[in-house]
Amino acid sequence: MAATTASERVRHEVVRWRREQLTGSGFPLPLAARLAKDARYDLHALIELSERGCAPELAVRILAPIGGETAA
Repeated sequence: MAATTASERVRHEVVRWRREQLTGSGFPLPLAARLAKDARYDLHALIELSERGCAPELAVRILAPIGGETAA
C-alpha cells in the first residue's frame, strides 16, 4: 500500500474539520460528509443560513453551484 502524501493528509484533515463544523451546526452526518468533500460549497454561508433558521437541505439548494448537482 502506498504511503499517504502530505497533501492527502492535509486534504483529509480539512474534510474532517468541515464535516465537524457542519454537524456541529445541525447538519445531518450523511449530508455533512458529502458537503465537506465538495469545496464548491461555502462552509460559512451554509452555517450562517442554518443559524438563521434555514433547514440544512434548503441551505444546500440555495448555495448549490450553478450548473452542478447538489449534495443534498
